[in-house]
Amino acid sequence: MPTTKKEEAVFGLMMCFGMVIFMMTYNLVRHDALGSMTGVELFLQFILCFAVAFLLEAFVVGPVAKKVAFALPYNKSKKLYVIVSLACCMVVGMVTLMSLYGLLTNGMDGEPFYRAYLTLYFYNFIFALPLQLLIVGPSVRFLFGKWVKGRGAVNAV
Repeated sequence: MPTTKKEEAVFGLMMCFGMVIFMMTYNLVRHDALGSMTGVELFLQFILCFAVAFLLEAFVVGPVAKKVAFALPYNKSKKLYVIVSLACCMVVGMVTLMSLYGLLTNGMDGEPFYRAYLTLYFYNFIFALPLQLLIVGPSVRFLFGKWVKGRGAVNAV
């Protein structure tokens, strides 16, 4: 887990990178759009999505999620409880805002806004929560602990 502002930034970048790769691929496959985009279009969409996700994580969702997660009644001396509560709060916040971003950038396919948003939110949430808890979160914490915290690479950033 990050302990300094620099480590927090690196950890956030790593987490956003992993989640955006998976979530973007998932949504492109769901909408049969993966094969219709060129490599350049995919790369540009990834860069834009990654930038929006990181800014939201760093300045909006992250601070709110931390306040909410630490205000919940659980044993905060248990590291696993802290990790799971933070991850759940982050997923709720990020799915809420990034689903709105996806809807605004990709359209609603003729559906009313509320229906399109709730459908997109539902599909994103059911994919993002297990992805965060079981794959991206543990992978990023492992890599962060091994290569960032373990080697002091953050001080060189």
